[in-house]
Amino acid sequence: MSVQGITREQAARRATVASVVGTTIEWYDFFLYGTAAALVFPQLFFPGGESSLTGTIAAFGTQFVGFVARPIGAALFGHYGDRIGRKTTLMATLLLMAIGTVLIGLLPTYQSIGLWAAVLLTVLRVVQGIGVGGEWGGSVLIAMEWGQKHRRGLSASWPQLGVPLGLILSTGLVRLTTAATGKDFVTYGWRIPFLASIILIGVAVFVRLRVVESPEFQTLRKEEKVVVAPIIEAIRRQPKEILLSALVRMSEQAPFYLFITFVITYATKHVKFNSDAILVDTLIAAALGLISIPVFGILSDRFGRRLVYGVGIVLTGLYAFPYFGLLNTGNALVIGIAVVVSLIFHDIQYGPQAALIAESFDADIRYTGAGLGYQLASVIAGGPAPLIAAEILQGTGSSTWISIYIIFCAVVSMVSLLLLRRSTAGGGLASRAARSRGTARNNRGTTTV
Repeated sequence: MSVQGITREQAARRATVASVVGTTIEWYDFFLYGTAAALVFPQLFFPGGESSLTGTIAAFGTQFVGFVARPIGAALFGHYGDRIGRKTTLMATLLLMAIGTVLIGLLPTYQSIGLWAAVLLTVLRVVQGIGVGGEWGGSVLIAMEWGQKHRRGLSASWPQLGVPLGLILSTGLVRLTTAATGKDFVTYGWRIPFLASIILIGVAVFVRLRVVESPEFQTLRKEEKVVVAPIIEAIRRQPKEILLSALVRMSEQAPFYLFITFVITYATKHVKFNSDAILVDTLIAAALGLISIPVFGILSDRFGRRLVYGVGIVLTGLYAFPYFGLLNTGNALVIGIAVVVSLIFHDIQYGPQAALIAESFDADIRYTGAGLGYQLASVIAGGPAPLIAAEILQGTGSSTWISIYIIFCAVVSMVSLLLLRRSTAGGGLASRAARSRGTARNNRGTTTV
């Protein structure tokens, strides 16, 4: 079968590549901020930050603002993604993220304009958050909806590769820049990775312009079944799935930002370990994610989403105390193992996660519903995690309660996973969506776009 002059296989391949490239750039921008928040933002934008954890907490606070903005982006772009299509909406999220990131690289510091520096940094972090908040749902859906139904775990896992790829790019470029600029990294070197984002965005735009709209959305539009108000409809029809999708991510997202962001602060300030070595360890762990994420997506097609995801939850909870125990040794090899293992346990969840969440929502509200559920976790998990951990470390000087916090997140996720609507390995989605549309048709308006 051909689609707009190309075969379905070619269209699916283009959708997959565009999703991976787009999410890579989005996460490059987002992770870059987290690394800078740990390394340079405290002394550049927050007075007194160089001598204590106070500036670090303030910098992580602006990082948290970006997480709060992500559900706003999910709601805003989810509305248009379910109304006008995945492809057009994804172009908008990409450009928005680019503007925020490049402008951060041009910002004057506290020494130049005082408190306005922190204010402008926060505003641009909000812009970043809105962009990445709208990105995930569309990228996952356009890849998953072009993929084969019995391999949706794998199809939806490809855009998830944007996380390790973005982490590799951001961490790697920071590492290269610190080596090249030396002591001048704090002066001007930190700006280079932010400004380099404009080049990556150009590549992503070119790739996405060649994408064909999702076949499931085309069907909805052809049958005049596009929902008028996707946000309202998603909240009215599937509120439980939105909430549980957020809570099921607690054990994946909160520990993840401890493992890649807070670990820099913990290793350098508490263990007195070299920050460059931690960045290299993170690079190695992220590189392994390029293999582990699709592998666990494949396993979810074979054994079911919930089983694979549940294994990841359990292992993350069990690893909470050993993780900090390994870091506290101060041994470079042991710390490297701790970092690598932490992200493998994360990948067990992240591989099947996209399909697990997306399959919980009907096709006509999937961009909005899945995006809201996914991004709400940013407010309750990913955003607060570094802040909570930094406060605990400053207040107690110990990692004990940070480990307990990770275990708490794992318990919440396991309960939510058991309550989330059953997801089978690659089947049942189309018929359930059809049944849902049939029962809800008389209760909502539809329109042709």
